[in-house]
Amino acid sequence: MFDYSLLQSFFQRLLQTILEWDSWLFLKINTVFTHPILDKIFPLWRDSELWVPFYLFLIVLAIVNFGKKAWSWILFAIINVTLTDQASSSLIKNWFARVRPCNEELLYGKMRLLLEHCSGGFSFTSSHATNHFGFAMFVFLTTKDVFGKWGRWLFVWAATISYGQVYVGVHYPVDILFGALLGICIGTLTAGYYNRKIGPITLVQNETSLSS
Repeated sequence: MFDYSLLQSFFQRLLQTILEWDSWLFLKINTVFTHPILDKIFPLWRDSELWVPFYLFLIVLAIVNFGKKAWSWILFAIINVTLTDQASSSLIKNWFARVRPCNEELLYGKMRLLLEHCSGGFSFTSSHATNHFGFAMFVFLTTKDVFGKWGRWLFVWAATISYGQVYVGVHYPVDILFGALLGICIGTLTAGYYNRKIGPITLVQNETSLSS
């Protein structure tokens, strides 16, 4: 007869090892791989308010260039962000209830918090990572004919914002990794539905790609 206690013990040890490596890498990013300039940049870079002009630019770009699909694209982009945010913040975080590193007693005196206070709520998964990677994937898959290879830079943008969450001390690397994977999955599903039901975005005027 198979001994399930051995399997349970194995997974418990595996989880413990992952969490130990996660804390080790967090401390490296937060306290070792640092620079005074980055200490000034990342607290602002990961702030959602900084990117409001960027989102407004995309809305204007869509209205001017996407024709009849503009408003449906904007609506689906909002739906996508709502899904990613609720999946991470309201579902997964409450389920796993992982304490943020800046609230972890074992890390007191070992880590740096570069924000005025530790963010409330739980740590896993990172909603910043879920939201930004989900948004990047949705935009990338629905506007390939418009932005071409330049759309890939959206993932670099999402990655730097997510990395900033670890750098400032409010998330572990594993929070970022699984948040990014969750966002990519939701963004893929939302974009796939949009492309099937409405169709990928193409420019109205002369079908000319912005990537050219």
